[in-house]
Amino acid sequence: MDERTQQDLVTAALPFRTGKDLVDMCEREGLSIAEVVYLNELQWRSREDVIDSAYRIWNVMDDSIRRGCLSTEHKLPGRLNVRRRAPHLYQNLMRGIYGTVAGQGLLSGAANSHGALSDGQTGALDDGSMSAGTYSASSLLGTALTNTQRNELSGVFKRRQRARRPVLPQLDYLSVYAIAVNEENAAGGRVVTAPTNGAAGVIPSVLKYHLEFLSEDPSRDILEFLFTSAAIGMLYKRGASISAAEMGCQGEVGVACSMSAAAFAAVMGGTPAQVENAAEIGMEHNLGLTCDPVDGLVQIPCIERNALGAVKAVTAAQLALQGDGSHRVSLDQVIETMRQTGHDMMSKYKETSQGGLAVNVPIC
Repeated sequence: MDERTQQDLVTAALPFRTGKDLVDMCEREGLSIAEVVYLNELQWRSREDVIDSAYRIWNVMDDSIRRGCLSTEHKLPGRLNVRRRAPHLYQNLMRGIYGTVAGQGLLSGAANSHGALSDGQTGALDDGSMSAGTYSASSLLGTALTNTQRNELSGVFKRRQRARRPVLPQLDYLSVYAIAVNEENAAGGRVVTAPTNGAAGVIPSVLKYHLEFLSEDPSRDILEFLFTSAAIGMLYKRGASISAAEMGCQGEVGVACSMSAAAFAAVMGGTPAQVENAAEIGMEHNLGLTCDPVDGLVQIPCIERNALGAVKAVTAAQLALQGDGSHRVSLDQVIETMRQTGHDMMSKYKETSQGGLAVNVPIC
């Protein structure tokens, strides 16, 4: 009997098929979701093999972020001539132009307690266009304003001379990490297919963000994050699909967002019910997401979409952690909704590049 056949005959120590099964088992046995996955993995492999394999996966993820951020290439392959943005974004963050202060933590001095914009951060708009303050109602409408109207406006709206740059470094880091991975994928670099190559940037981005800024025990958190996200990925694989050809992008970035939201909630100390809630929120607001890559390349809108998926995952986890785990829509219900939505979705919105952005964005 060969090794693969022997593996197929092994059964999980703590089997589950639905989100409800998983949460009920965790609560009954007093285990976390990551611990359930770990005990199941031990049925197939040794403790050292399971842990070493998880760390190897993270090392590849981390390396894809590093290579994407430090790349010296200017454009991605293909006739879209998409420029790499991760290196420039990363350089900007390292220079501190997003509000970081030398000698302080990257987050501590960046914004006030209300997340307000910094008056000191000014500059031209990134696309080189005129700032809002250079426009007037008369130039837009072709009509002359009276002095009374101008006085009325000046009493309510105080014009800024330049556009202010929001100081939100956590969002910037989540974005640059995700973009770095997906630019590496688009360039043929090595990434971890988790859950897919087109959605490979979300999980590494959220985990990297947690390790860099929040984690007190990185070794433990890497395992808990990866095992928790794997459990959620299994539920989607069994209950629906992680293929954009079947589900649209809700099955790729949507699933990656859900997996990352659950894992982030877990490493932040969430209960199994809160983790399940985070996963549900992460998918609920990606339902119906289409897959319409321009020119059939995993570049537009895929690269940016991973950045938004990472930000949305953290937001979903934060919402879940503010509650007690009880919620109206269950993860199982949203997975079934995703499956039905994918079934009903027209084929031109499922990885065929025959609809959506793919037919409305000129290639040249």
